[in-house]
Amino acid sequence: MDDRRQLFRNRVYYGGELAFNGRTSTLTCIVRNFSARGAKIEIEGSAVLPDKLDFTVERKGLSCLARLVWRSPAEAGLVFTDPHAADAIVPLDWARKLAASERTNRRLQSRIEQLRAQY
Repeated sequence: MDDRRQLFRNRVYYGGELAFNGRTSTLTCIVRNFSARGAKIEIEGSAVLPDKLDFTVERKGLSCLARLVWRSPAEAGLVFTDPHAADAIVPLDWARKLAASERTNRRLQSRIEQLRAQY
């Protein structure tokens, strides 16, 4: 098979996480090859993955958007979508805090509306 990578990928053994459907669906994976632009991952079972997903490797402090490039029954290749763009890299804990804050905000807005309706 022709290797079309622009950067050499280091052989690694990291734990990773894939998130999709607005980060409501998650799947753990093993990262086997890693570079600044992409990764080769191993996935248990034959999970269906979308073309675009959130990819997190806590050991590397990486959380970014990734695009599925190729897929076999147990492995997949990812390319990071513009890893140097500030808007593409969002730490997973920040995204979780933002989602929690938005839920709290909706609850408070609802409570304000209830109080206004009483008076």
